[in-house]
Amino acid sequence: MTAPPAGPPAPPTSLWFNEVAAFLGAAYWAPDTGRVSAFTAGTDQEVAFLAGALDLRAGQTLLDVGCGPGRHALALAARGVDVVGVDASPDFVALARQAAADRSVPARFVLADVRDLDADGEYDALICLCQGGFGLLGGRDDVTVFRHLVRAVRPGGLLAVTAFSALFAARFLEPGETLDAATGVLHERTTLRNTRGEERATDLWTTCFTARELELLAALADADVVALHGVAPGRYATTPPTLEHPELLLVARRRG
Repeated sequence: MTAPPAGPPAPPTSLWFNEVAAFLGAAYWAPDTGRVSAFTAGTDQEVAFLAGALDLRAGQTLLDVGCGPGRHALALAARGVDVVGVDASPDFVALARQAAADRSVPARFVLADVRDLDADGEYDALICLCQGGFGLLGGRDDVTVFRHLVRAVRPGGLLAVTAFSALFAARFLEPGETLDAATGVLHERTTLRNTRGEERATDLWTTCFTARELELLAALADADVVALHGVAPGRYATTPPTLEHPELLLVARRRG
């Protein structure tokens, strides 16, 4: 009797992406150097769109959850926004702090796991982009983490969250990738290249969502959906989600 084919490895319960961050370092923020880092092009366009969507003004406070090496946080701080970035990767936090010092930008960066976030009404606005907050948790803790995100902003405050689209991932599944229909976790095996030219084969797990799931997460967290767009990296726009959009961008407002 033939054994069934082995499925993809299960997502680790640990902070697996920290190993990716430690290996890539500054290469994570270098466009066109690999599949992971290519999406980091287009920061200026994304920040300009977010500044409008969140009605950001100089002097307002903003929390960047899953900030990585700080590309959005630094750009927003340069606009006069009082930005705090949090990330679970010590390597990314170190890179972000160094970049802030090199550019003389007053953004602050804190090492923290989004699952331990306990801010309550401390910020005027919040961003959680590029799967940095909850898309890398293996399909676990989504409801709890989303509540943490909403709770961090003041009542009436706005937040912007992006997530990979489950419908796009299913439609354009590439050879070697698997999409778990039960959890929405996309698994891929890819090769990374760091700034020294070294290569490493790596497993990546990204939780994908439908637009409806993001709306439900917002409702469970006592937030009202302001807008839900279909977007791509570097091409944020007020466009309804379609099967052609790789990402979803949710803008929501904390109730109260």
